[in-house]
Amino acid sequence: MLQITRIYSDKNGDSHFEEFEVPLKNNGDIGFLSDDIPVKSIVFREVNPTYDYDFHNAPDRQYIVLLEGGVEIETSLGEKRSFETGSILLVEDITGKGHKTKNIQLKYRKSIFIKTDVV
Repeated sequence: MLQITRIYSDKNGDSHFEEFEVPLKNNGDIGFLSDDIPVKSIVFREVNPTYDYDFHNAPDRQYIVLLEGGVEIETSLGEKRSFETGSILLVEDITGKGHKTKNIQLKYRKSIFIKTDVV
């Protein structure tokens, strides 16, 4: 299993965290693989060391893979979580009150956004 943190908006527009797991199947010598997940596009991103972005919505439903550097995310209800290099997020709060993000290390943060319509 591979754990992913989901950020989503409820019916009142508040953002929340939720954990879910992606099942992996044993494929012998090549390792453990998930089922295919259709994607729309991929975006590579780098933000400045001082990145601190106020409340915003995700522009698209997207997986975010942190390649380098960590991020603190705050929901509209004030819950904060930190995510380190290697973390995977599914950001779905494309409507509602959104979330805040800021770097937790004073260095450039690199990530990949994988836009999708399905989990």
